[in-house]
Amino acid sequence: MTDNKTLPAEVPTLYIVPTPIGNLGDITQRALDVLSSVDVIAAEDTRHTGKLLSHFNIQTKTFALHDHNEQQKAQVLVEKLLAGESIALVSDAGTPLISDPGYHLVTQCRQAGVKVVPLPGACAVITALSASGLPSDRFSFEGFLPAKSKGRKDKFMEIAKVERTCIFYESPHRITESLQDMLSVLGPEREVVLARELTKTYETIQGMPLGELIEWIEEDENRKRGEMVLLIHGHREQADEALPDEALRTLAILTKELPLKKAAALAAEIYNLKKNALYKWGLENLD
Repeated sequence: MTDNKTLPAEVPTLYIVPTPIGNLGDITQRALDVLSSVDVIAAEDTRHTGKLLSHFNIQTKTFALHDHNEQQKAQVLVEKLLAGESIALVSDAGTPLISDPGYHLVTQCRQAGVKVVPLPGACAVITALSASGLPSDRFSFEGFLPAKSKGRKDKFMEIAKVERTCIFYESPHRITESLQDMLSVLGPEREVVLARELTKTYETIQGMPLGELIEWIEEDENRKRGEMVLLIHGHREQADEALPDEALRTLAILTKELPLKKAAALAAEIYNLKKNALYKWGLENLD
């Protein structure tokens, strides 16, 4: 018996419907109910989505909405919604809008006062993070890495000192070059996790220092295949990044006249150091 709350609402609604990222068993009953009941399914690739619909014997008609036509076609779908139809938005895999089309459609719907209802479901970013063993209290999803080496190195420079876990998508034909660019910026000791073919037969989640991970991938060409998620441990202060004696002496002098927090901020500015590191040292070593 289906819960009435899983069925489409009486008012015209745009549903954001996640689809499996590999294993068809991961689709939810609510997603199936919505896909079966709406008037139109807006799909990134109608042929790809058609296979999913056929597998579950869903007859709903589809409408192509992809990166190359979304800005033009979104208004057509908004007009359908305003005319009383309900629409489900899907991407080829996972949750729509996460490195997939849908942003312009959702924005126009909200501007037009159309009800937008998101369904929870599969997402490669969260799936990979949950099993990575990397800190998950603070993380950022950065999308696909740039196609060119310079762009990738610039991106890695941007996150080099970031303390949160950073997550990227990458394609198999660029994985070797991307990891080499990462190595040149972040060094061989940075912990990185490669999650590939999530939920599929050859699912692999491997984490180790970057230098070792590159060697591991090179050992087997199969490890370069499939859909990939790269997760990078946030920056951590290393033992060889000890605070300079001069900075500590300056901090000790400043704390005679200033609160520790202010003194740490000033010393950090003078010596180009992290104020939190100086503050922590002060708490542990100064009266």
